[in-house]
Amino acid sequence: MDYDRERWNEKHATKTMPKKALELLEDNYLKASGTVALDIACGQGRNSSFLASCGFNVDAIDISDYALEKLSNLDNIQTSRVDLDTYQITENRYDLIVNSYYLNRRLFPQIIAGLKHGGVLIFETFLNSKKEGFANPSNPDFLLAENELLHSFLSLRILYYIEY
Repeated sequence: MDYDRERWNEKHATKTMPKKALELLEDNYLKASGTVALDIACGQGRNSSFLASCGFNVDAIDISDYALEKLSNLDNIQTSRVDLDTYQITENRYDLIVNSYYLNRRLFPQIIAGLKHGGVLIFETFLNSKKEGFANPSNPDFLLAENELLHSFLSLRILYYIEY
């Protein structure tokens, strides 16, 4: 865990990270029936900050203490430094879960269980795509196969799904 934490701390300290929330989140957060949210691998908190500004109480989790420090004094955001390889999502707690550009298949069943009835999942990450112009991770463990995400969450009501 220390290696991953240090690696992500360095990445957050040296690379420019997006500041604007995911467009997919901005377009769909109102579909949540309540205001309790989980931001998985929240980074410096672009999605957490957006949700908090919209009245959500957000649990923002990440391995990087450097990134979480950016959120530590914001209202309606509770930060936790966690190792997502061992973290357990609380069941039936969240009205909305957002997972942005992080892939840990071990969490898929926990994400489903963590949503309250009628909860909303916003999930955007990398696809193993042959299309030009995509700067995907080189490790295939961090790339979704075609329709993998769709098939992993078929127990949920799918409102919108697209692959590029």
